[in-house]
Amino acid sequence: MGVRTLISSQTKSRSAARSFMRPAVAALTFCLAVQPLAPVMAQARSAPDSFADLADNVSSAVVNISAAQTVEDKRVGVPNLPPGTPFDDLFEEFFRRRQGQGGGGGEESQRPSPRQQQPRRSSSLGSGFVIDSAGIVITNNHVIADANEITVIFTDGQKLKAEVIGKDAKVDVAVLRVKPDKPLKAVKFGDSEKMRVGQWVMAVGNPFGLGGTVTAGIVSARNRNIDSGPYDNYIQTDASINKGNSGGPLFNMDGEVIGINTAILSPSGGSVGIGFATPAATVEPIIAQLMQFGETRRGWLGVRIQNVDDAIAESLKLGSVRGALIAVVDDKGPGKPAGLKAGDVILTFDGKDVKESRDLPKLVAAAPVGKEVDIVVMRDGKQTPLKVVLGRLEDGEKQASLDKKTMTDESRPGRSVVQKALGMEFASLDADARKKFSIKESVKGVVVTSVEASSAAGEKRIVPGDTIVEINQEPVSKPSDIADRTKALKDQGRKSALLLVANAAGDVRFVALNLD
Repeated sequence: MGVRTLISSQTKSRSAARSFMRPAVAALTFCLAVQPLAPVMAQARSAPDSFADLADNVSSAVVNISAAQTVEDKRVGVPNLPPGTPFDDLFEEFFRRRQGQGGGGGEESQRPSPRQQQPRRSSSLGSGFVIDSAGIVITNNHVIADANEITVIFTDGQKLKAEVIGKDAKVDVAVLRVKPDKPLKAVKFGDSEKMRVGQWVMAVGNPFGLGGTVTAGIVSARNRNIDSGPYDNYIQTDASINKGNSGGPLFNMDGEVIGINTAILSPSGGSVGIGFATPAATVEPIIAQLMQFGETRRGWLGVRIQNVDDAIAESLKLGSVRGALIAVVDDKGPGKPAGLKAGDVILTFDGKDVKESRDLPKLVAAAPVGKEVDIVVMRDGKQTPLKVVLGRLEDGEKQASLDKKTMTDESRPGRSVVQKALGMEFASLDADARKKFSIKESVKGVVVTSVEASSAAGEKRIVPGDTIVEINQEPVSKPSDIADRTKALKDQGRKSALLLVANAAGDVRFVALNLD
């Protein structure tokens, strides 16, 4: 079972006969005798008698997307030699003779040589929708991906070549432009944040190449995380969506697009009633950036974060599991001069609560580059307000890529065991330890030389070669520091210790270990 994107291969054959079922209309049962239910029933909206008017109104704005890519046709057994090799003539003669033996006389000259291989085309089908009558079409990025020829097909049979204005893989959206002879039917985005679980929705798209297909269902859940990217907050629906629905719109009952159908959860590849749409609130700012700049310009804080669990919350005196724990502050990012530190827990960003770590990337990315935002962090058991001027994420990613190219590993740990605590054995991080475990010179602390598999440290995936950098935000430099820190925490009545752990390459994370 897995999450699948919804492209339909154009090369698959279509069945000649297909059956269709009319959507069942849910019956609304009134319960006059039970008083507490009356307010709920008064607010409930009955099931629509029909989706026909809505379908008539919006279907002509929904399009099929045909994306074609030309790729080199590499034939089996034909070596791909560089031009000018001295063996060119030899291989040409060899393959000509082989063709002559298999096909007879006059056919041999028709076989393409290794230098004359013909390119082939691969194509796929998806869906999209028009948001501007002048010719702006929205679809998923994965629908058009690496295509070098995109055709938009309308319900009246009209086919128009499309150019890509911009695309973004992180939220899987692409903006296309076509040049119609007359204004197109367009639809507008609605407020996806107002959608409630149980409300009716309708999907229109091109499943399995069957253009103009309408399906209906309800919002099954909101803010779903399917681990497809950093900004996951999908609308889940049971409206049937299948391969080829990718990029198509999910409508509310007012005919507004509240999501872009993107993925399904299915063991077979077909709809099992679990589909996911990217909310309009997520894609609208990205679409605006792509239309204005041809690229995204997301806010950047310059920190690496991790989840807060019960043990971490207790060790940092948070009171409850909340916020985003900063594991690393980028030296070249905007968070550093603003005063952010590793071990801070970001509780609010720009006036909005950070309930869990995955909330923060979405809030930061949605904020304008260059904006000064207010942040509240928990530090040393106290809430501390800070201000930070956001950078641009894309600039940060470019810098990180350059830094990664110039990074070199230098070591591997281990030496005689000096101290044991928390189910681990430790040694000083000297030249021998760095060489044994290939630990970078920039890493400071005490090296782990062994870990008991059944210990809390083993369960949290601490391994020999990791380095303990801090305990409860206090640096450690020798093995005895670890025993001293853990004893002090126990004397204070603390239940857990918060370790800052670095791997050999210098990547760090926080790990909370039970002291019992």
